[in-house]
Amino acid sequence: MEEKGVEDDVVKRLDCERDPNQKNRQRFGGVGGVLSIEQFFEDQEVPSWRKQLTFRAFFVSFWLSILFSVIVMKLNLTTGIIPSLNVSAGLLGFFFVKSWTKFLERSGFLRQPFTRQENTVIQTCVVASSGIAFSGGFGSYLFGMSERIAHKSSGSKDFKDPSLGWMIGFLFVVSFLGLFSVVPLRKIMVIDFKLTYPSGTATAHLINSFHTPRGAALAKKQVKMLGRFFSVSFLWGFFQWFFMTADGCGFAHFPTFGLKAYANKFYFDFSATYIGVGMICPHIINVSVLVGGIISWGIMWPLIEEKKGQWYSEKLSSDDLSGLEGYKVFIAIAIILGDGLYNFFKVLTRTLSGLLHQLRHKRDTEELSSENSSRSELSYDDERRKQLFLKDQIPIWFAIGGYVVIAVVSINTLPHIFTQLKWYYILVIYIFAPVLAFCNAYGCGLTDWSLASTYGKLAIFTIGAWAGPLHGGVVAGLSACGVLMNIVSTASDLMQDFKTGYLTLASPRSMFVSQVVGTTMGCIISPCVFWLFYKAFDDLGLPTGEYTAPNAVLFRNMAVLGVEGVSSLPKNCMTLCYVFFATSILINLIKDLIPKKWARFIPLPMAMAIPFYIGPYFTIDMSLGSLILFVWQKLNKTKADAFGPAVASGLICGDGIWTLPSSILALAGVKAPICMKFLSSSNNAKVDKFLSSSI
Repeated sequence: MEEKGVEDDVVKRLDCERDPNQKNRQRFGGVGGVLSIEQFFEDQEVPSWRKQLTFRAFFVSFWLSILFSVIVMKLNLTTGIIPSLNVSAGLLGFFFVKSWTKFLERSGFLRQPFTRQENTVIQTCVVASSGIAFSGGFGSYLFGMSERIAHKSSGSKDFKDPSLGWMIGFLFVVSFLGLFSVVPLRKIMVIDFKLTYPSGTATAHLINSFHTPRGAALAKKQVKMLGRFFSVSFLWGFFQWFFMTADGCGFAHFPTFGLKAYANKFYFDFSATYIGVGMICPHIINVSVLVGGIISWGIMWPLIEEKKGQWYSEKLSSDDLSGLEGYKVFIAIAIILGDGLYNFFKVLTRTLSGLLHQLRHKRDTEELSSENSSRSELSYDDERRKQLFLKDQIPIWFAIGGYVVIAVVSINTLPHIFTQLKWYYILVIYIFAPVLAFCNAYGCGLTDWSLASTYGKLAIFTIGAWAGPLHGGVVAGLSACGVLMNIVSTASDLMQDFKTGYLTLASPRSMFVSQVVGTTMGCIISPCVFWLFYKAFDDLGLPTGEYTAPNAVLFRNMAVLGVEGVSSLPKNCMTLCYVFFATSILINLIKDLIPKKWARFIPLPMAMAIPFYIGPYFTIDMSLGSLILFVWQKLNKTKADAFGPAVASGLICGDGIWTLPSSILALAGVKAPICMKFLSSSNNAKVDKFLSSSI
């Protein structure tokens, strides 16, 4: 009976998350009539904003921030595909603090019960901290400045190698501006415009459900499932390590589909991380990366390789951008830019039209809302949430003053970190940044899509071209990308958090403080995690290594393209780039024009572009994860929807955490005892000949 009750609860909770505006937002398992969420929690006192910010919340947030920063960093440096880890963060935060408070309650020392507001503080802090591992550019623009990546592209004289000191300093002066830029707009975005912010809304309903009796029971089972697969994934990573003495050794290089397919990077590399990523990502994402891998490494690159000596010189090395490598890098860039620009203008158009609609019909909407409020079943929730959301105001002078002060400090500091980035470049960015931050936050509220990396790419081209090749345009463009990307990314993240706080009755002040604390943690934790990778793995960023950092190569070559032009590219490369750029836009256009029931089967160009450069090996793992989830959903959809994210999170977290001890072993010079390597047929013949002659 308990299992059946939990399953019913799952269905209701998932319905709430899919459609937060429907009348299904009610007390789970309510008896004797339908109660809204806030009616269910009516008897619970909402703590003041200071009491929502507890020591235990930040203590748990700190350790979870380290965990998720390592995971995001690993994903960043391998493929750049980073799934949403909000469910994992909320679930683990709830579990750890709930265990803490239960222990104190039994000991008689519990002073303050664990509330959903405190849970929201943890969620906000962890996501803000681990988000720096992405927006900090450790797998893209920041590492793209390094000499190691510069040698893989033209313009190798313009570089700046990573250093722990300047990376921390850089993040501290650019990561907080986005927070202050949108604070004055929180009421307009959340209450007046009633923007959805789907991720923030789903997270809020998840947290609300955790604090119901049945939701707590389900969360306990989910944590057990997560822990089980965490252990399996961690031990599997430990087992694999024994067979990885050198590059090319171990299960990760098993020629699953034969040696010819392996040479074109079609193989299953036994990565628990990417099986988990495949279970979390939508099926269309997994299909898209697989299709992209087949088109590029299965068809295009073998055909272009046959043109060696005609389209490019036979004497070039495999990683020379004037050879086959140039096609891989710049065609991938063309697809990414086509997809990015299309979606940028699409979201910008929707943002402006939506804003115009909101401003024109605001009075009508208010009259309609007041007219229907007496009949609306959710009016009690709306009134209570609005009352508490507006109770703890953040003064406008504080937001504007904070932005100006940090901007002044940043303008004076950044040119000392990057001599190529002049103060007037930064000033221009900061003048336009609040508008772009608003556009990104508003667009994210409509579509749940943050275009932070697209804004960053625009900065690469504009500032890089402005600086020019003689004045360090490559590093100037990449560093400008970092400045703008951090601002617009943190702005949309904060507004998502305000929406979550609005739906869980967490104070805007506690949301802002937890975001600031989380960002501060991230500015220290993320550079330290990256530094561990950088020092532990000498082949970091190299094509032969475990961590190839593909986005670092792509971002740097975008900067080179913007500064130096296309004169050094191999024959027909630009023609192919134009074709794929146009095709990327056309696919998106068709996807938006045809009915949704057919559009959901069309692959996404951005996802298709990822394997063009790094190869399709990880797509096999993701496809397997997607297949596992698909079969599970067919057999038992309720359990699959409830426990699928927990299983996936366990696989990702276990394998991700194994990265820490493996990095420490690498730093200490400890090598695996065995090299398990799979030889080609010619090498096998040589080994057989040697063995027979020895006998």
